[in-house]
Amino acid sequence: MVNIAEGVDFDTVAREWRCKWSTDANKASLVAAQKAIAELLCKVKAVDGVKDVQRVVCGGCLDFKIIISLSADKFGAWEEAAFAPEADFLAKLKSIDGVTQVETQTFTLMPL
Repeated sequence: MVNIAEGVDFDTVAREWRCKWSTDANKASLVAAQKAIAELLCKVKAVDGVKDVQRVVCGGCLDFKIIISLSADKFGAWEEAAFAPEADFLAKLKSIDGVTQVETQTFTLMPL
């Protein structure tokens, strides 16, 4: 368990890959984003320490997010490996017509 401040402990660190998709062409960019993660999902799940891989899609704000959660003690090694296969996935997202705001974020998770 890691403590970053009094009462603020965590055991999980997550990396989020996100973008905005478009409703144009019957949501073709959303379909393409889903295909992009499907192509790399086995590699993502094979990362040492992965606890969970989740997909979040919001039809209102047009978010597409992939959240990869790892044990806090394993996260540093993945970070040193440049979060592979992150670069491949982000490149795929950036190449999709209708996808914008391709971003990443790292955060901690802890059930309360």
